[in-house]
Amino acid sequence: MQANGAGQGQDSSELSCLNSAQNGESSSAGGTHSNGLLSSTDNGNSVGTSNGSSAGPASGTSASSAASGSEVGSLKKKKRLSQAEEDVIRLIGQHLHGLGLNQTVDLLMQESGCRLEHSSATKFRNHVMEGEWDKAENDLNELRALMHSPNAIVRMKFLLLQQKYLEYLEDGKVLEALQVLRGELTPLKYNTDRIHVLSGYLMCSHAEDLKAKAEWEGKGTASRCRLLDKLQTYLPPSVMLPPRRMQTLLRQAVELQRDRCLYHNTKLDSNLDSVSLLLDHVCSRKQFPCYTQQILTEHCNEVWFCKFSNDGTKLATGSKDTTVIIWQVDPESHQLKLLRTLEGHAYGVSYLAWSPDDTYLIACGPDDCSELWLWNVQTGELRTKMSQSHEDSLTSVAWNPDGKRFVTGGQRGQFYQCDLDGNLLDSWEGVRVQCLWCLGDGRAVLASDTHQRIRGYNFEDLTDRNIVQEDHPIMSFTVSKNGRLALLNVATQGVHLWDLQDRVLVRKYQGVTQGFYTIHSCFGGHNEDFIASGSEDHKVYIWHRRGELPIAELTGHTRTVNCVSWNPAIPGLMASASDDGTVRVWGPAPFLDTQEADGLTENCSNMDS
Repeated sequence: MQANGAGQGQDSSELSCLNSAQNGESSSAGGTHSNGLLSSTDNGNSVGTSNGSSAGPASGTSASSAASGSEVGSLKKKKRLSQAEEDVIRLIGQHLHGLGLNQTVDLLMQESGCRLEHSSATKFRNHVMEGEWDKAENDLNELRALMHSPNAIVRMKFLLLQQKYLEYLEDGKVLEALQVLRGELTPLKYNTDRIHVLSGYLMCSHAEDLKAKAEWEGKGTASRCRLLDKLQTYLPPSVMLPPRRMQTLLRQAVELQRDRCLYHNTKLDSNLDSVSLLLDHVCSRKQFPCYTQQILTEHCNEVWFCKFSNDGTKLATGSKDTTVIIWQVDPESHQLKLLRTLEGHAYGVSYLAWSPDDTYLIACGPDDCSELWLWNVQTGELRTKMSQSHEDSLTSVAWNPDGKRFVTGGQRGQFYQCDLDGNLLDSWEGVRVQCLWCLGDGRAVLASDTHQRIRGYNFEDLTDRNIVQEDHPIMSFTVSKNGRLALLNVATQGVHLWDLQDRVLVRKYQGVTQGFYTIHSCFGGHNEDFIASGSEDHKVYIWHRRGELPIAELTGHTRTVNCVSWNPAIPGLMASASDDGTVRVWGPAPFLDTQEADGLTENCSNMDS
């Protein structure tokens, strides 16, 4: 049987796995294993079969002879292994060979009738690892018939000669290296740009200089193994397996399980030693920020907004009680302590924005507020109190990534760009702004307006374009860190996810109650895999970004939840602000006994089904 695209004219018995009577054959002493890889002689002993029959002499009776004949007959009648079974055996063999268990590999290949890799590939591998470049080059002629693309021979030959050239240079054999460059590499007429680079290495004064400039490990096992990995990509897997194929498949399986885990909220570790392969990956809901860790009650009226700083060390909360409170996050316990209170916002505080370096905080008020406050968070001093006109309504703000400018606006048609002292740099007339966001390029500003859309505005060339169009008012929106996705709270509709690059609606999240109150949702968790939003039904809803149904509903607030903020540095920490006058800090379940944890009164209901 010809497996995985082996070349024409190839004896199929070399590549297929025949589970026949040949299973019991012994390997030749002192030669290669039946798997095709070099190994020790196993003391000259032949390896027995796995059929359970005795290795001793026959008893000489007719009954035992008949039984023996029957057993051989049953072996011949065994059906050959399926392609999947062959592949698994070869994968196991490769992994065991990598562990140095060569005799075990030999036995496995004999019993199964499989060959780990083609004999020509084995010879090629050994010649490469021993640095016998002329022999390795000759081996390519044998491999040519087995390859999908005969043109790949030139690329493989180039890689071989490049290694040969570099090793000559490291050994100080400049004339030999020059001969390889002029007489062998250049005539290939392949990758002339690379040949020019290689010629420059002739000027290296010593071996370390060569290794640094060529970004090469030097002559030896490491660089030759890396070379083999590159060479293998040109060979069909039926001839030579990709390097460490089983580890690659296991790693992919682990990553896929983590990717499908609804509550996975930690950094992905690609090291297989960090997980158990004996169990499926499952994250408990108790590890997720579903449980109230703290209730902050220092505000004495409705809390309209909350936002963690960009470095995750502070939380700012704004309230109808005219104050902004800055909270310090303890890096160990994740408890919040009151750091300072910023007072004097006569109309209350409905929106807050941290500067990129977290030095400053801008506070805005509700619709009838024409003022904007720019605070120095480090000192607690008010740097700027800005008001262009008493007719203005400055309800939203966004920082330019340079931290030296910001844009602000409101529903009465104001749209300004200002410096840190409140000086007007640019303005855009006639835009009734509901919410603002500056993209990472520092040029484009996104603004939702009263026409149920989000448009992009460029203050440099004074151009604008439509990006998102909804059928209902956009009450607020936020943008992912990479600038690709926008999360919208849409009146009477709930939370919508848009792709800003493709300008398409990606997903509508279900469960949340959204009327005409301004509710602020957020991306959060590791890699921003999760979405959280407040709701008019007094709950906090959490979704996995890929699923429309909530994976958790958090109860505890007694009135509308206006805003949710996920800590950007601590994936298991989240805050929510409510009209009930409190800020709740959410985290994983406390370290309790299993029975106590199961009896927690916090409701974190699973909605994935």
